[in-house]
Parts: sequence; structure tokens; C-alpha cells
Amino acid sequence: MPFAQRLIAGMLACSLVVQPLHADNLPELGDVASNELSLNTEKRIGRQIMNEIRLREPAYLDDSDVEGYLNVLGSKLVAASDDPGLGFFFFAIADPSVNAFAMPGGYIGVHSGLIITAQTESELAGVMAHEIAHVTQRHIARQVFQSKQLGMASMLAMGLALLAARSSSQAASAAIATTQAGAISAQLAFSRDFERESDRLGFDILRKAGFDVRGMSAFFDRLQRTARHYENNATAYLRTHPLSGERLTDMQHREGEVPYRQVPDSADFQLVRAKLRAMQGTPAEAVRHFEALLLEKKYASEAAARYGLAYSLFRGRDWISAEQQLQLARAGKPAEPMIERLYAEVRIAQGDAKGGLAVYQDAIQRSPLNQGLIDGYGQALLGAARFNEALRFADEQLQMQPDGVRFYRLRAASHAGLGRAAQQHQALAEVFALQGQTGPAIEQLELAQKAGDANFYVMSAIDARLRELKRLRLEELKERRN
Repeated sequence: MPFAQRLIAGMLACSLVVQPLHADNLPELGDVASNELSLNTEKRIGRQIMNEIRLREPAYLDDSDVEGYLNVLGSKLVAASDDPGLGFFFFAIADPSVNAFAMPGGYIGVHSGLIITAQTESELAGVMAHEIAHVTQRHIARQVFQSKQLGMASMLAMGLALLAARSSSQAASAAIATTQAGAISAQLAFSRDFERESDRLGFDILRKAGFDVRGMSAFFDRLQRTARHYENNATAYLRTHPLSGERLTDMQHREGEVPYRQVPDSADFQLVRAKLRAMQGTPAEAVRHFEALLLEKKYASEAAARYGLAYSLFRGRDWISAEQQLQLARAGKPAEPMIERLYAEVRIAQGDAKGGLAVYQDAIQRSPLNQGLIDGYGQALLGAARFNEALRFADEQLQMQPDGVRFYRLRAASHAGLGRAAQQHQALAEVFALQGQTGPAIEQLELAQKAGDANFYVMSAIDARLRELKRLRLEELKERRN
């Protein structure tokens, strides 16, 4: 069952008492919907949906290389938008369908199939810019908001219904078959106006961010032409983002007013595409795919093709062959962070933990903000049982990213390796709290209190945090009752 259907099946059990929203009740396009749904509320809805995806959705791709790349690319686009301070988070779903979707509060999901299918980075950026415009124009806020009498749980369920409807045509049918049929049908009926506005603003974002503006229409046109060859088999993106001839003509007209300039793809775009392709199928199938590309020279980047082959060989535990391909990919120029990370992991897999850590350290000096390198280095320190170093590294990263769940996990594992049970549970409590699981966070802190191996200062911090979370839990329960 697709991920959107799994979400909606779990959350639409919440009862919704909604009245259909008619077109004459909608704000004018471009108006801020703050009178209907506050930005803080919208962000809370989005955060809770994101927590559900992280915790329960097996297709959520928890890969720091891919997620880090999407957020670097997304940040560049957001900086060129009308609301660069709104706050966005981009994440990947391991799904071969060509799709992307925006959620309340600036959370934007991108299917792996979209990244692989995009032939240039400007094409991928065009789709992401379109989704960013949905958020900045508060389209989702206007869809979620139904009545001022709606509680938080009801708005969350409505948000999940709309997410499912945008992400999957099958899930949309399931949603409309429920008691919320009238409300959801009414909301989806307005999507064409929203799509046209997002086209226009997404185009401006793409241009201001320095990408090839022709990437947007080129991608949509190719999808549409491909879909014509397969009756009743349009891509998920075209089913959930209806593309009329008028919209495509408008895009092409705007392009004609902008002088053409070639925009090269980033190395990370090609490497992320190669990694996602190498993850598909069995390791042997992935190896054959990249060997054929290299033999026939059918690649945009030889380094990325060799990286893809190396990753496929790594999956198949052929460490020696993987290292040979990485040596070729690294030759003659400074290696890219993703290549260096895989090279470090190949060295570690062959028993050379010291050499692998040295590769990580050198790469982080050159690219200190790369999330893939940071995540990989922390895990490598744990694997080498260098727990004190791993703990220091986690604390350093938390100074820069106070809500970094990965670093609290690293902290917990480091304390466990050092035999500090109370501090292990203390760190795990923050992992749960950051994921919206206040109850399990409280349980971890109560375990920390009982561990009996913490000093006075650590126990004081544990006690204070426990009181804080218990107050938060009471507020959450009160909100649910209302």
C-alpha cells in the first residue's frame, strides 16, 4: 500500500465535523491566510504529519546524503522566494513514481522516482520551486482550514487527507469515499487555480535562483508526452497536479521572455541520482546497470556512474572492486563528499577503521557542513568504539543543530558504550521529544532517574526536564479533549 494510503487509513479515523468551503469563501489568490489558520498552527500540523512519516512510514528515506542534498537545493530556491524566512524542510520518499508534494508548515516530500527521472538539476529544481510556491502562498493552509470550531486533531486529520489526495490518486479516491467526501471534493476542486499560481511563482523562484527556467516546462512536457503513450497510466505527478495545455503554454511563453543560458548540473545532483538508482533492485542488478552505462558511455558524469557502480558493489559486499571504482572516481580532482564518504566506508568494511576515519576527517575539513559526512563520521566513531570522541562530536554538532535527532541518537549510543545508563536514557528522551512522542520521552527520563549512576548535576537536569515534559503532556491531553 502506498505511503499516503497508509497515513490516511490511520488518521481519518479521527472524526471531522466540517462544512464544505465554497469558492466565494476562499481568500483571493496571493492573500495571506493568517486570519484563517495561523502560521504557528500550520507548522504544528506539518510537524505532526512529518513525525508520523518518520516514525511509521517505511518508505521514508532516512539517508543523510539524499536529505542533505535536497535541503541544500531547497534552501537555494527558498532564498529566492517571496517568503525566505518561513522555514522549510525537504525529505525523500523511496518510491519509484514521479511525484512531489507540499505539506502544511513548509515540509516538502520528493519521491526518489522524480529525482531519477529528472534529466537536469533545473528540472528537479522546477518541480521543487512549484511546491515551494504552494507553501508560501498558503495554499495548504486554505485547504486545511474548514471551520473555526475545528480542533487540532481534526485539522491534523484533514491535513493528512489532503496530503494523501495530493500524493496518490488511489488515496484520493479512498479519502473521498469516507464521510469527509464533500469537504475533500470541494477542496480538490480548487487545485487548478492553485497550480497556475504556483507555476507563475515557481518560475520566478527558478529564475532568481539561477537555474534554467526551461527546466520546468521541459520536465512537464516530457511527462505529458510519455503519459500519452500509456492509456489511463499518467504519472502520479500529472494525476495529482493536473497539467492543462493552457498551463504549459503559459510556462513556455514566460520562458521566451528570458534569455537562454546553459546551467550546469551540480556534482551532487548526479551523485544522488546514481545512489538512488544503485539502491534499486538487487545488488547484482544494480551492478549490471552501471557496468552497461560505463561500457556504452551513456552517462552525464563518469564519476557519478563509477560511484553508482561502487555503491552497488558495496551493497553486494565486494569491497575490493568497490574501492577500485572509487579510486577511478577520485582521480585527478578533489573528490566530492559523497564519494569520500563511500570510500571511507569501504575502507572500514575491509577492517581499516583508522584509515576510514582519516578519510572522513580530511573530507570534513574541506566540507564541514556536509550532512552525509557528519552523519557517517559519527557512526564510524561508534563502530570503532571511540565513544568519548563520538560524544564530543555529537555535542559539537548539537551546538549548531539543537534539534538534530541524529546527534541525540549518537549521544545516547556513546553514553551506552561508556556504561552511563542515566545519560543514555536522558539522550533518548530528547530523541522521542523531538519526534513529538512526549509519553515515551517521559518514560526514558523516569528510567534515567532509576539508573542510579548519574551525579547531582546530571540528576538535576533530568528532574527539571521531566517536570517540563510532564507539563507539556498535560497540555497535549487537554488539547485532545478539546
